[in-house]
Amino acid sequence: MNAAGPASSDTPAPSDPATPTAVPAAGEAPAPAPATAPAAPVSAFAEEKAATERLLTGRTRIEAELAKVIVGQRVVVEQILISLLAGGHCLITGAPGLAKTLLVKSIAQVFHLNFRRIQFTPDLMPADVTGTEILQESGGERRMTFVRGPIFAHMLLADEINRTPPKTQAALLEAMQEHQVTAGGVRHALEEPFFVLATQNPIEMEGTYPLPEAQLDRFMFNVVMDYLPEDDEVRVVTQTTRGRGETIQPLFDGADVLRFHQLVRSVPIAEEMVRYAVRLASASRPRQAGTPGFINDWVNWGAGTRAGQFLVLGAKARALLQGRAFVSIDDLQALAAPTLRHRILLNYRAEAEGIRVDDVVQKLLATVKAPV
Repeated sequence: MNAAGPASSDTPAPSDPATPTAVPAAGEAPAPAPATAPAAPVSAFAEEKAATERLLTGRTRIEAELAKVIVGQRVVVEQILISLLAGGHCLITGAPGLAKTLLVKSIAQVFHLNFRRIQFTPDLMPADVTGTEILQESGGERRMTFVRGPIFAHMLLADEINRTPPKTQAALLEAMQEHQVTAGGVRHALEEPFFVLATQNPIEMEGTYPLPEAQLDRFMFNVVMDYLPEDDEVRVVTQTTRGRGETIQPLFDGADVLRFHQLVRSVPIAEEMVRYAVRLASASRPRQAGTPGFINDWVNWGAGTRAGQFLVLGAKARALLQGRAFVSIDDLQALAAPTLRHRILLNYRAEAEGIRVDDVVQKLLATVKAPV
């Protein structure tokens, strides 16, 4: 029934049945004109296309902005950007003085993200990371108030994470996995996007606490940062000793990063590529059916299911960064080392023979048959 009342029986039918016209009864006011229809929402495809163009056009500018303060390390920069776009956390392994902190801070500036740094030390407590409840008086009443710790940031740099005891290291586990912090039985959500980038020094092992396997598995990549070639090191010394450096201009914001996360997950990948990623991870597990002999000889523990998940996500992000709408074998193989090197635990025999984790990964790539 029409909202304006029933139409007269002798009223002729409207010429267009798809758009009926209400006719007021005698003595009734004419029905108000229909409101203008709201604009159609932007389609998901249009949003994805706009986000893709924004990322691709911004990639060159990202490199240009980072080049103002970071010399070389192109592979390292690419792997950290991939983990950022895929929404994963990153472990950075490198000697002191290689600008790890500067690199992470510069990436946070490019994406206009709130950045915090924690220097991990043996006396650091979990509350120093997550925050704590304190007693405050307000209006004559006393109550417990939660004071947020430095973990409440978009990008957290956990500097020298292996210098603090496991109890404090574990304070990051809930935040990394659930993107929340629990204090006093109350859950406090972290603002999105949220990333943890942790550094560890591979040289000094005295007074360190190796990260447990459960926490290592939370990191998407283990990125190795090595010394620069001589020419690049000369450029670094020249730039840093002649005055103040250039200012990095922000190109994106947190909302853009969240859109990039969705965009990465929408990149298609063939089943045979996923199966290849799974086979790479499963082939690293000793004493399993079909495990290569060198894995049984050198490995105590292999990669779990998260390795395949992160390898596929990283390959999607890498394909997107290179302007492709599909994942290739090169994407998976290029990210095999940062994905697997912290998930493979070598035994004493491998150490005695001078075998490194990266050597095992390269043998896996040469052994596991890749799809054509």
